[in-house]
Amino acid sequence: MTDKLARTGAALGEPVASKDAPSDAFLDVRDLKIHFPTDDGLVKSVDGLTFQLEKGKTLGIVGESGSGKSVTSLGVMGLHTVGQYGRQKARISGEIWLNGEELLSADPDRVRRMRGREMAMIFQDPLSAMHPYYTVGHQIVEAYRVHNKVDKKTARTRAVELLDRVGIPEPAKRFDNYPHEFSGGMRQRAMIAMALVNNPELLIADEPTTALDVTVQAQILDLIRDLQKEFGSAVVIITHDLGVVAEIADDILVMYGGRCVERGSAEDVFYHPQHPYTWGLLGSMPRIDREQTERLIPVKGNPPSLINIPSGCAFHPRCPYADVPKSGICRTDRPELTEAGTRHFSACHLPAGERNRIWTEEIAPKL
Repeated sequence: MTDKLARTGAALGEPVASKDAPSDAFLDVRDLKIHFPTDDGLVKSVDGLTFQLEKGKTLGIVGESGSGKSVTSLGVMGLHTVGQYGRQKARISGEIWLNGEELLSADPDRVRRMRGREMAMIFQDPLSAMHPYYTVGHQIVEAYRVHNKVDKKTARTRAVELLDRVGIPEPAKRFDNYPHEFSGGMRQRAMIAMALVNNPELLIADEPTTALDVTVQAQILDLIRDLQKEFGSAVVIITHDLGVVAEIADDILVMYGGRCVERGSAEDVFYHPQHPYTWGLLGSMPRIDREQTERLIPVKGNPPSLINIPSGCAFHPRCPYADVPKSGICRTDRPELTEAGTRHFSACHLPAGERNRIWTEEIAPKL
């Protein structure tokens, strides 16, 4: 890992850059670790995560609850750094490059100015993310005026325009409504309007379709896709729903126990998956494009404790193939990501030939 950059330029509010900055990836996360000290032990929510995202592309991060997806997104946004009363809330290491600027070593004020303009986030629960005492329009106006020196009338015009763009009916009237007066789908649309009001280059959507009916889910995904095409943003979709990433993602990153276990194009991960955990996720996903002849196959067991992560491969207590390597390496050595194809990586001790055989002969025919 490269040395952290001097903070001189960041302290002056200038972008931090170096010869080691990524040349093509708009977002480049390198060996990111986010650990939380607790009375029970150190919670390793994210433990060495690396991925890249180009501008105009969509990355889907999937995994069960507790796998580290949302913690990763908040880390990119710089929302884990300092806890209440100035106490350190999280131990963060690694590098996060955004458009050639390293964020973890940058001055916190610089990162705060970037939030909302260069990068924005659609939070998981819009009702709790939006302030209940202020109107929806007021909150969008505030987000706009923080980054733009305009009067209230201009900001209101911009907010009404965005509400209209995301499909809010009668946006000028709805501008003065409070969050509780919006339906779940409309609140989610308002959150998207707030996130996009400054045309950010990176948009992170954390479970953007949770608790919405399937019709509204499709509308929200279509909206994100259309707005991405218009603004050319890089988008990160965080979800446990593989159907969502199949609809919208260009690349997929599968997380388990705070680490990446598989990463590749959506086509590779869906049609040529290389990790038993990915097989389990696919087996538990209902499909409507073919007749379902057997019951869905759930992933047995429970996700691991992030305080006491199993030795070796974290997935081995739940993996039906952990005993295939006779050496017992699955229980003793943690697998690293290795190339399984062009831009396709997997962290599994099973030989590539055996993985392909299991997928082709045992798993795929049942899906």
